[in-house]
Amino acid sequence: MIDFLVDPLTYGFMQRGLVAAILVGIVCAVMGAFVVLRGLAFIGDAVSHAAFPGLVISYLLGIPLYIGASVAAVGTALAIATVSRRGGLRFDTAVGVLFAGMFAFGILLFSTIEDYVSDLFSYLLGNILGITFADIVQVGILGGIVVLIVAILRKEFLYASFDPSGAAASGLPVQALDYLLLGLMGVTIVVSIQAVGIILVVAMLVTPAATGQLLVVRFWDLVRIAIVVAIVSAVSGLYLSFYLNVASGASIVLVETLLFVLALLFSPRSGWITRRRAVVDPAMV
Repeated sequence: MIDFLVDPLTYGFMQRGLVAAILVGIVCAVMGAFVVLRGLAFIGDAVSHAAFPGLVISYLLGIPLYIGASVAAVGTALAIATVSRRGGLRFDTAVGVLFAGMFAFGILLFSTIEDYVSDLFSYLLGNILGITFADIVQVGILGGIVVLIVAILRKEFLYASFDPSGAAASGLPVQALDYLLLGLMGVTIVVSIQAVGIILVVAMLVTPAATGQLLVVRFWDLVRIAIVVAIVSAVSGLYLSFYLNVASGASIVLVETLLFVLALLFSPRSGWITRRRAVVDPAMV
C-alpha cells in the first residue's frame, strides 16, 4: 500500500502535477461556490471557451499563453455582463452569442497555423502532468490573487449575491462587485485550463461546490466541503491517471462527478435514497 502511494511521487511530473492540481482545486472551489450560488455555470463554460482565441493569439505573437488567455477570458466575462445590462438582452442570450463568436474566432485563427501545435491542443483537453515549475508559479500567483481578493471582499460578495437590492440600498457598489466577480471567474478559468482543459474546466469549477450544496446549508461550510472535494478529486484523479494510463484531467473530473453522485444519493439533508428510506421507515410514520 505504501509503495502504491509513494512510487508515483518518485517522478517529477507527478510531484508538479499534484501541487498544481491541488492549487487549482482550491481556487476553483472558492470561486465555484459563488458560481453555484448565483447560477453562473453556463457563463463559466462560455468564458472557458472564450479563452481559446487568446491562447492562439499569444502563440502567434510569441508571448506567454497565460497573458492572452487571461485577457480573452476576463474581457469576455465583462463583455457578457455589459451586453446583457446595456443591450436589454437576457443574460443567457448574451452568453450564447459571445461564447459562440469567441470560440469560432479561436478556431478560425487556429486553422491558419499550418503545423500541428501540441501546446495549443493540450489546452483543449488538459495536460496537468506536463506542467512545469514556471507554470506552477503562475498558477500560484494568479490563484493567490483570486483567493486574496475573495477573502478581503467576502462579506460584500456574499451580501450582493444573496440580496442585491438590499446591498445596493445599503451603499454597496453591486454592479462593480458583479463585474469584479466575473473578472475573478475569468482568471480562475485560465488558471484551471492546463489542468483539465477548456472542455472540462467548467466541471472543476462547478462540481465540488454543487456537491457541497447538497450536503450543507451554510455558505462557508459549502466552501470548505468544496475545497475538500476538489483536493481529494485532484489527488485521486492523478493516481488513477498514473496507474491506468488515462487522461489526467478527465480522471479528476470523473472523481468529482462520482463524489457528486454519492452526495446526491446519500446526503443526510437531501439525498434521494435517504429521503426514500425516511418515507418508508415505520418509525417516521
